[in-house]
Amino acid sequence: MTKAAERVTRAALAVAAALSPALAARWAEALFFTPPRPRRSRSLLPAGAERLAVQSRAGSLAAWSWGSGPAVYLVHGWGGRAEQLGAFVAPLVSRGFRVIAVDGPGHGASAGRRSSGVEIGRALADVVAQLGPARAVIAHSLGAAAVTFAVREGLRVERLVFIGAPADPLTWVERFGRRLGLSRAVMAEMRRQSETRIQARWEDLPLVPLRGLSEPPPLLVVHDRDDREVPFADGAAIAAAWPGARFLETSGLGHRRVLRDPAVVASIAGFVAGAEAGVAEDACAHGRSARLAGCEACLLEHELFVPARRRQAAPAFAQR
Repeated sequence: MTKAAERVTRAALAVAAALSPALAARWAEALFFTPPRPRRSRSLLPAGAERLAVQSRAGSLAAWSWGSGPAVYLVHGWGGRAEQLGAFVAPLVSRGFRVIAVDGPGHGASAGRRSSGVEIGRALADVVAQLGPARAVIAHSLGAAAVTFAVREGLRVERLVFIGAPADPLTWVERFGRRLGLSRAVMAEMRRQSETRIQARWEDLPLVPLRGLSEPPPLLVVHDRDDREVPFADGAAIAAAWPGARFLETSGLGHRRVLRDPAVVASIAGFVAGAEAGVAEDACAHGRSARLAGCEACLLEHELFVPARRRQAAPAFAQR
């Protein structure tokens, strides 16, 4: 929403609230739970995918599948799309996994206009029930809260990876209310209406404090120090609260480039396969039997995606 549109919306909501707080709350809920339609992603879905249409409680979901073997599911964040996690496909398929990427409800090519962490989590559970047990789930941003909600509701997962995850998504609700000048009465009614619609409580979404998980699956938390959308402290808090979690810290990659970084992708693929996170694997992010320093494609991606590393990458190319 542009600044001008925000000012107009704020003024209109103030008028609506004066007439009827319930009406203003209904409007605010529609605004908050409608994901933005992003500009076309620079990432493309890897070739060779089988296109699937999976029926869920939220309607028809668009999904894509590569390879065969134990299933690894990719879950995007708010306003995201499946292709944003496409870099994980090749290294996971090369390790003998089936990779399944899904557009959440109201996102990408899936049905619906509204969505929420709860609905994304339940949609994932529906997909897993139809396509097969989850060896692992790799989730970005709000997708991590959605997956945690699904696990609380009974989804079985052997391993989890959270990238750029918020410790408490409810802070976004508070920020939304402040931006639009919503009163406590309107916010309370918005909460009541949304909880009735999604059949869940808002407090079921935060990852910290950790609740409702008697035996949490092994977790790798990845967070970049330069993430401007979700504070680095959130990732550290999740790792501290989750028993036995591993924490992989990066820098210079922000909230989305971290999804394409070859070294990060390789570490995550290794963790999914059972290796220690942060230890270099035999296969790089392109599925080749080479470490980062020996893969020209990896070095090129570092140069393209992380400008701060260009000086480091250049000598490596010069020596080849």
